[in-house]
Amino acid sequence: MRIGVDVGGTKIEAIALSPAGEEIARRRVTTPPDYLPLVDAIAGLVRELERAAGEAGTVGVGIPGAVVPHTGLVKNANSVWLNGRPLGRDLEARLDRPVRLMNDANCFAISEATDGAAAGAHVVFGVILGTGVGGGIVVDGRILMGANLIAGEWGHNPLPWPRADEWPGPPCYCAKRGCVEAWLSGPGFERDHAEHTGRPLPSRDIVRAAGGGDADAAATLVRYHDRLARALVSLIHVLDPDVIVLGGGMSDIPGLPEAAYALLPCYLFAAGAGSDPVATRIVRAAHGAASGVRGAAWLWPPS
Repeated sequence: MRIGVDVGGTKIEAIALSPAGEEIARRRVTTPPDYLPLVDAIAGLVRELERAAGEAGTVGVGIPGAVVPHTGLVKNANSVWLNGRPLGRDLEARLDRPVRLMNDANCFAISEATDGAAAGAHVVFGVILGTGVGGGIVVDGRILMGANLIAGEWGHNPLPWPRADEWPGPPCYCAKRGCVEAWLSGPGFERDHAEHTGRPLPSRDIVRAAGGGDADAAATLVRYHDRLARALVSLIHVLDPDVIVLGGGMSDIPGLPEAAYALLPCYLFAAGAGSDPVATRIVRAAHGAASGVRGAAWLWPPS
C-alpha cells in the first residue's frame, strides 16, 4: 500500500492507494499554521489511513516548496513555517520509516505520468494553472528536479512574443514584470478582463458569460487561449514533450486543451503550411484535484 499526503495552504489531504492505484481510503484536515502541529497532523493522517486499511504503507508527501538535498531542509515554501525545517527527517522519526518529499507540482506531474492522462508517455510536462502557475517534468517515469531544484517553474518565464499592449506586462510577486504566471493564473485572467471591460468578475463568471454569448467575456477567453498557446510553445521549443497535462482550477475551462492545441501551429518552429501536425498532445488531468495527493503516493513507484 502507498500513502500520499498533499500539504496545501488551507488543507492537508491524504490518500491510501492499492498496488494497482485504486483508492482505499482518503482523509482531510485543516492545515495548522505552525510547524510542529503540521508534523503532528501529517503523522496522524498516516496512522488513520493505516487503521482504515489494516496495513502499513510507504509514505510520500507533496509540499509547496522544495527540499535541499545536502541539508534536507525545506526552501521556497509559501507556507513559510516550513522553510528551513527538516520536515522529512522529523516525519521519518515520527513514523519510524523512510518518507519521500517532493514539490507539489512535481507530484501532480508524476501522478498523471504514472496512471493518468499521460500514462506511458516518454516525456511529460505537467502544468498547474491556478492561483499561481507552476509545473513539473517527468522523463520515463522519473521527476526531473534540475540543478537548482526549479525544473518546470515555467510560470516565471516571460510571456513570449508580447503584443504592444502586453508590454512590459503586469507586475509579478517575484519582483519582475510580464511573467507567464501574471497572465495565466486565475487572478491574472480576472485582472485582464477587468482592465479591458472595467467590470471585475471572478474567473468562473467570466467563463460562464463567454459561454452565454457575452462578447467581452469571449474576447477575454480568446486572449487567454492565445497567451497559453504562446507560453506552451516556448516549452515545446526547449523540452519537446510527448504530452502536456493541464491541471489546476483554470484547466477546468471548457475546451481549453483543444483551443490551446489549435493555436500551436501559429507559433511553433517549422509548423507552417504543409508541415506535419503538432505531435505534442495537450490534455486535461485525468485525476483532477486528486492528482497531487496521488502523485505523492506514487513517489514510491511500482516495484
